[in-house]
Amino acid sequence: MEYFYLDSQPIDRQQLVEKFQNPSCGAFVSFEGWVRDHHQNQKVSHLFYEAYPELALREGQVVMQEAIQTFDIQSAICVHRSGHLNIGDMAVWVGINSAHRDAAFQACRFVIDEIKTRVPIWKKEYYVGSKAAQWLGSETAPHDSQD
Repeated sequence: MEYFYLDSQPIDRQQLVEKFQNPSCGAFVSFEGWVRDHHQNQKVSHLFYEAYPELALREGQVVMQEAIQTFDIQSAICVHRSGHLNIGDMAVWVGINSAHRDAAFQACRFVIDEIKTRVPIWKKEYYVGSKAAQWLGSETAPHDSQD
């Protein structure tokens, strides 16, 4: 099972985790990306995510298939939010299961890194006390590893 979704609604962690119930798997690894309150010394008030849906879904699915083929994993799911998100909202969720933990950890890191790099999803950051906002795109150049 490998899936990539875009969703304008809050991500339901428990519903996603339940999809990974598999007696042949001894490992489950997940990653959650949350909206933080700052970026490059500016206070962030909220974000807006926008995607090119057809291409994002297609490329996201390719990333998930690559994870299945490259790592010894059973399942991979990634959900990325779109639209308005507040501080503390979950923006992205990745889940991987496999027979062993090492493959699950490696695949989870691969998926989030490739989604951030290759999938056409952009975020617009809005800053506290300012009408200015900044669009940030799929990162094709070196980026802050803290993002």
